[in-house]
Amino acid sequence: MLYLGLAVFLLLNLLAGLWRVHRGPTAADRMLAALLFGTTTVAVLLLLAEAMGLPALRDVALLFVVLAAVIAVAFTRVPRRFEKGEE
Repeated sequence: MLYLGLAVFLLLNLLAGLWRVHRGPTAADRMLAALLFGTTTVAVLLLLAEAMGLPALRDVALLFVVLAAVIAVAFTRVPRRFEKGEE
């Protein structure tokens, strides 16, 4: 029951992140909030894996970790490209 409660709390944090994505003053704020989605998704999947006894969710969480790392690298590279005038 504790794991499910924590998962619900993290999902509520995602709602706050959605608000930041919608209202973020800069593109960087929006992108960081989007990165929060990946981190929170991993945490929720790990909590659900423990709560439900489904070890396959850990594999899905690992996939999200890899995708979040790729997004973080892409985020750090794209602004440099726009500064140089390339698209």
